[in-house]
Amino acid sequence: MKFTTPATTNPIDQLKVVGRPTDRIDGPLKTTGTAPYAYEQNKAAPHAAYGYVVGAAIARGRIASIDTGAARRAPGVLAVVTAESAGKLTKGKMNTAKLLGGPDIEHYHQAIALVVADTFEQARSAAQLLDVKYIAQPGAFVLAKAKGSAAKPKDGKPDSKTGNLAGAFAAAPVRLDATYTTPDQSHAMMEPHASIAAWDGDKLTVWTANQMVDWGRSDLARTLGVPKDQVRIVSPYIGGGFGGKLFVRAEALLAALGARAAQRPVKVALTRPLMFNNTTHRPATIQRLRLGATRDGKITAIGHESWSGDLKGGQPETAVMQTRLLYAGANRMTAMRLAVLDLPEGNAMRAPGEAPGLMALEIAMDELAEKLKMDPIVLRILNDTKVDPEKPGRPFSQRRLIDCLRTGAVEFGWKERQSRPGARRDGRWLVGMGVAAAFRNNLVMQSAARVRLDANGIVTVETDMTDIGTGSYTIIAQTAAEMLGVTLNRVVVRLGDSDFPVSAGSGGQWGGNSATAGVYAACVRLRQAIAAKLGFDENQARFSDGQVSEGERSVPLVAAAYHGDVVAEDRMEYGDLDKKFQQSTFGAHFVEVGVDGDTGEVRVRRMLAVCAAGRILNPKAARSQVIGAMTMGVGAALMEELAVDRRRGFFVNHDLAGYEVPVHADIPHQDVIFLDETDPMSSPMKAKGVGELGICGVAAAIANAVYNATGVRVRDYPVTLDKLLRGLPVMA
Repeated sequence: MKFTTPATTNPIDQLKVVGRPTDRIDGPLKTTGTAPYAYEQNKAAPHAAYGYVVGAAIARGRIASIDTGAARRAPGVLAVVTAESAGKLTKGKMNTAKLLGGPDIEHYHQAIALVVADTFEQARSAAQLLDVKYIAQPGAFVLAKAKGSAAKPKDGKPDSKTGNLAGAFAAAPVRLDATYTTPDQSHAMMEPHASIAAWDGDKLTVWTANQMVDWGRSDLARTLGVPKDQVRIVSPYIGGGFGGKLFVRAEALLAALGARAAQRPVKVALTRPLMFNNTTHRPATIQRLRLGATRDGKITAIGHESWSGDLKGGQPETAVMQTRLLYAGANRMTAMRLAVLDLPEGNAMRAPGEAPGLMALEIAMDELAEKLKMDPIVLRILNDTKVDPEKPGRPFSQRRLIDCLRTGAVEFGWKERQSRPGARRDGRWLVGMGVAAAFRNNLVMQSAARVRLDANGIVTVETDMTDIGTGSYTIIAQTAAEMLGVTLNRVVVRLGDSDFPVSAGSGGQWGGNSATAGVYAACVRLRQAIAAKLGFDENQARFSDGQVSEGERSVPLVAAAYHGDVVAEDRMEYGDLDKKFQQSTFGAHFVEVGVDGDTGEVRVRRMLAVCAAGRILNPKAARSQVIGAMTMGVGAALMEELAVDRRRGFFVNHDLAGYEVPVHADIPHQDVIFLDETDPMSSPMKAKGVGELGICGVAAAIANAVYNATGVRVRDYPVTLDKLLRGLPVMA
C-alpha cells in the first residue's frame, strides 16, 4: 500500500485508543519475570547445552596455534568450535570484522572459539584449558594519534559545501573556532547478547536478542552459507539494545555452529567484558566547529569537521549531519574523516551522529552567544530556518524548534538564569542553567504486517517488529484497536519472528511510526475484506465499538469470521517522500546543575525536555522513552567513558563496575512536554520517532549549565571534577 490515505478519512484520527496514555501490555509479564528473553527459551529448546565464548587476548595479529585437546577431554564437553573446524564462513553485510576470528585477529576479544558442554560451569572450566599461541602485531588505538592519517570515508556520506566558508569566516566580526572531543562509549544494556540455536535437519532456528529480525536472518544465512528460508530468527523480548543489537553478533553465529557440532540445542550468552570488547560501541570523536556571525547574531559561516575511528572497512561516526540542517547560514561546510583503529567495532548507539555531534555544536552555540553578549535561546531562534539550508527548495514537513525553545523557557523559568557565570549560589553550591537544541532526523522504513480476525472476535497482529523496551506491543495493539473499532483487550500482538511479515524493525527512531503504519496498511486491507463479507461499501463502512455500520445498518464485527478467519496482509511504502520534504524531529533541553565550589562535584538538579515529534501515539510510553534518553545524556555528559589501554588495545573498564552509568541518585525530577503536533507527511499515523530525540542535546545542555554555574568551559567530555577544579571561583 502506498501512503495515500486522505487525512479526512483516516480512522486513526478518531483517537479513541491511539494517542491515549496506555499501560504497556507486556508490562505484567516483565515485572513478574515471566516474559521469556532469548536465554530463557527453555520450553522452545529443551535440554540445551551451554556454550562459552573465548575471546582473543591480543588486539591485532595472528593465531599461531590453538591446542583444543585438553578442552575436548574435559568433563561434559560436547564440542569445541574454532574458525578451522567451522569451515568456510562469509562475513555478513552488517559486520565490519568477522564474527569468528582466526587465524587473523582484527580486535581484542574477537571470538576465536566456543566450548560446548552439558553445563555452563563445565564449558567455562574447559575454555580455560585452550592453549592459544599468538603472534601479536603493533596496532593503532588512539584517535588523536591516528587523526593525521584519517581519510574520507567510502560510505556514500560525502563532505558538504555551500558558499565560501573560509572567506565568510575570515570576514565575520564575531568568530568562534574551537575543538571538542567525545570519548568511546558503551551501550551497557541490561540483557547480555544471548542466543539459543537448534537445528532440525537443514533448518536452523535461533532465539536471540536482535533489534532487526530480517537483517539478522539475512546476515546469519549469508555467514553460514545456507538459504535464507532455512533460517528462522525469534526475538520476542529484548532487554535493551540502544543500537548494540541491530546486527547479528558472535554469540548467535557461535550458538548455531555449536548446535551443529554438538547435535543438540546450544545456548550462548556473552559475558559482560565480551559485551564491551567483542560487540560494538559508540566511537570517540574529535570535532572542530567554526562559527562566524554578524554583531547582531546572524550566522554567516558555519563549519563542522569530525574525526572518528573504526576498523578497516568501517564507518565514521556521522557527527556533522545535524549541522547540515539545524541552523541557517549562507556559507557552510561539513566534513567527516575516518581513521583506521584496531579497537572493537564502532557502530550505532542511540542517536548515532546527532548525539555526539550536538555535544559539540550546542556548546559552540553557547560560546558564540557569550561572545555576542546575547541570550543563547535568542541566538538559536534568530538563526532558525524553515527550509533545508543546503537545499533551499526542500521545506521541512514540520519544524517547531522555536516553539520548543520558547515553551521550555517559560516552563523552566529561564528568566531566572543569571547571564554572568558563577553569579548564583546556594550554600556551597554554584548553581547554573543550560539549554541546548535537540534534533534528530525522522526516518521512515517500509514495514509490513498481517492481521487476522477470528470467530471469537479476537484481532491478532503478526509482524517481525521487535520491542526493545520501547512499547512496540502496546502501540501496535492501539493501532489495530483503533482501525477495527475494538477495545485493546480484544487485540493480540505477536512480534519478533522471521516467519511474520518483514517490518521496519527497531532502530534509528523509525520503529514506532513505521511499524504502526505497516499495521495500519494491513488493517485497511482487513477492513475492506470484512466490509465485503458483510455486504458494506468499504468506503462508507464505520468500525466502532465492535460493530460495522453503514447508514442505519449495523452488524457485529465478529460476524465476518463466523465461517472462518478473515486475514489480510499489506505493507506501507513511502516512495520519494524524502525528496519532497525534509523530515526531522525537534526539541529543546533545559538543565539546572549545582557544582560544589570546593570539590567540583556536579549534581543535576532538574531537567526539562520539550519535544516536537509528530503525533504521540502513547504519551505514557513516549515519556518513558524520553526520560530514559535524558538519563543516558546525563551519563554522556558527566561519567561515561571507555578507557582505552593504549598498549594492548582494549577497553579496560569493561564491566558495569568500571564503566559508570547514572543511577537513581544521579537523576533528579525530569519533566517532558510534547507539543501538540501532527505531521501528515510522515505517515498515516502522522507520528514521528521520539526515543532518540530525547538524548540529543542533553549533554551539551548540562555542560552549558556547568559553565553558567562556574565559568569553567569544558570541551572534552565527560565533564569530570578534575577538569573543573583549577578554574572554580574562590568560595567566600
